[in-house]
Amino acid sequence: MSAEVEAATANVVEPKVDQLKVEDLSLEDSVTPEPESTDAAPSKKKKPKKKKKKITTIDASYPDHIFPEGEWQEYPLDVNSHRTTSEELRYLDRQSNNKWEDFRKGAEIHRRVRHKAQSSIKPGMSMIEIADLIENSVRAYSGNVHTKEAGIGFPTGLSLNHVAAHYTPNTGDKMVLHKDDIMKVDIGVHVNGHICDSAFTMTFEDTGKYNPLLQAVKEATNTGIKESGIDVRLNDIGAAIQEVMESYEVEENGKFYPVKCIRNLNGHNIGDYVIHSGKTVPIVPNGDMTKMEEGETFAIETFGSTGNGYVITEGECSHYAYMPESDSIRPPSERAKELLDNIKANFGTLPWCRRYLERAGEDKYLFALNQLVRAGIVEDYAPLVDKKGSYTAQFEHTILLHPHKKEVVTRGDDY
Repeated sequence: MSAEVEAATANVVEPKVDQLKVEDLSLEDSVTPEPESTDAAPSKKKKPKKKKKKITTIDASYPDHIFPEGEWQEYPLDVNSHRTTSEELRYLDRQSNNKWEDFRKGAEIHRRVRHKAQSSIKPGMSMIEIADLIENSVRAYSGNVHTKEAGIGFPTGLSLNHVAAHYTPNTGDKMVLHKDDIMKVDIGVHVNGHICDSAFTMTFEDTGKYNPLLQAVKEATNTGIKESGIDVRLNDIGAAIQEVMESYEVEENGKFYPVKCIRNLNGHNIGDYVIHSGKTVPIVPNGDMTKMEEGETFAIETFGSTGNGYVITEGECSHYAYMPESDSIRPPSERAKELLDNIKANFGTLPWCRRYLERAGEDKYLFALNQLVRAGIVEDYAPLVDKKGSYTAQFEHTILLHPHKKEVVTRGDDY
């Protein structure tokens, strides 16, 4: 999930993906034969109905609760060369093993869900259908437990074309995926508040016109991952990302468009139950000399565009999050207080969308929700868009800065 835009816009592992585990189900139903007629053609038997295969929980595949590790990379900078072989640092890392296993469990769920998405999503599907496919899969693999125990880490981003981030359908949305669309699929999975944030971009047309854009963003993200590490300055990561991203261009109808970094979208720290925590990881140099530190978790994400390379807010809002620092603010109405209590009980500080409120039993809540937003108790995150007619792409992984190495925990065979 993209980090918040800068102040200027605030106002406006390769572990192999396992086969999906399914329950053994009989695919044949009993068939009652029709009586024969003496003068009619032989009757046709009814085709047996196929039963839907069910997703089993990820724990059923890993009963020992030891989940696949991500891709390991050594840290850049000579100052970190001792870390790889340090037994002391390895020992310290093992003391946080429960936390790392939570991330690995979430990452394995993520890999399986996106495999299902990549093999199932087709033009002609509604955005509601796509969101339900992804989110119900996350819930099923997580065991359909309470939303704050494990499951969806934030609303599924399904932003199309010039919309770069923060779009998910609200109930009643009639939007349909088309063959020429380019779609950013941003999925969050959490286990005990440890959030895996990873995104990819899907295209469906046959000419390959989007390929240079996708290649630019994928390589830029991998560059950001490679350059990240303990004691690395955030500004230097942004400079490396921009150099790779902006070496590409896209051709359409005989015209060439340079691929630009969307400079006011960033990677970010991930905290417990908090998707945007503290530091941001720029995708262009911005003068921030803050360093990454041991034990931190980051979402390294890059966005490329054939447009302005700058996004603004536009469109109907779907993403929201409770702001814990607003605890001293009194809800403006009794209905707003009731809604806030439900939000805290079901999501805490995890982001959510309107569909999730309705799933939690809310009805006729929009006025109270807007009251909470105006009071500063809930933050709204409207879609972030570049200029119309442009195309945007995104790739993202979550990295863990262990004492001895970094782990690209969400890495898969696909990206």
